[in-house]
Amino acid sequence: MRVLLTHNRDLLKHFYAPAAVEALRAMPGIELVMNDSDTPLRGDALVDAARGCEVVISDRLAAGPRMVMERLEGVKLFTRCAVDIRNIDVDAASDANILVCRCSSGYADSVGEHAIALMLDLARGITRDAERYHAGEATHPMVFGRQLAGAHVGVIGYGSIGRRIVDLALAFRMKVSVYDPYARIDHGAVVPVGLDEVLSQPDFVVCAAYATPETNRMMNASAFGKMRKDAYFINISRGILVDEDDLEAALTSRIIAGAGLDVGDGTDEQPSLRLARLPNVVATPHSAALMPEPSAHQALETVEQVKAVLAGRLPIHAVNPHRVAGWGAR
Repeated sequence: MRVLLTHNRDLLKHFYAPAAVEALRAMPGIELVMNDSDTPLRGDALVDAARGCEVVISDRLAAGPRMVMERLEGVKLFTRCAVDIRNIDVDAASDANILVCRCSSGYADSVGEHAIALMLDLARGITRDAERYHAGEATHPMVFGRQLAGAHVGVIGYGSIGRRIVDLALAFRMKVSVYDPYARIDHGAVVPVGLDEVLSQPDFVVCAAYATPETNRMMNASAFGKMRKDAYFINISRGILVDEDDLEAALTSRIIAGAGLDVGDGTDEQPSLRLARLPNVVATPHSAALMPEPSAHQALETVEQVKAVLAGRLPIHAVNPHRVAGWGAR
């Protein structure tokens, strides 16, 4: 079985663990095809690279639209080394009898820690003070900001990342409320609330919801208008959840105090530079999950998926087995 790993040199270095590459190479019956270039495999290049392959392990830049799926002759499995498979046309894959898989997050710890770091930075002005020191300024305000202990954080979304943020916030002795209409929240220290309450009451509002049609641009002028003027907004989920024009207006008009952003509408899901430049924004370049541990977790899951296909078993995290011949009854 020939397996194409689409990651170019840079993506391989940062997003696919060497242990996973070695595991694929050592697997009996597997011939591993690598993208030994600096160029992402897109469109025709992806189709050409996949010729003769039965499995494609795709990176975030190797999209699977219909025009690609219809031309992947002989491919049985197209797996995305990530949770987000919005750049894969699952219907087209199903029509082409290609099984699509995703990976589990594996980065709840990393992203949860990053959310807390953004809160700490905003609350204490760490980046601002460090920049003054870098510039050689010795005079600084003696009293600023707030401590997290005793502060109130509202978390939108109670998936794996939302739950980890909650656990960390409780360790800081914060008051925690959560809005998630689809999750059962039975943690005794967490207060389930409605959307209006999770926006209007906390000192910090953290967006950790999944990107779905329902959550698309849910953080808009109306939502920001419900927040306290001294509250901070944190987004570590997806940029599509936020209307960036409305967020910019809320920040420049001081409708809210500031924002901590790791995602946005910029290149590769990064926060837009026009927001990152604002003085009341702490922005990082979509780096919350760029840690060795979560990357290794997802890469090794793709290895397990390849093993399963080789053995005739349904791989973990398959999204369309009911529509692909030979998998529906398993």
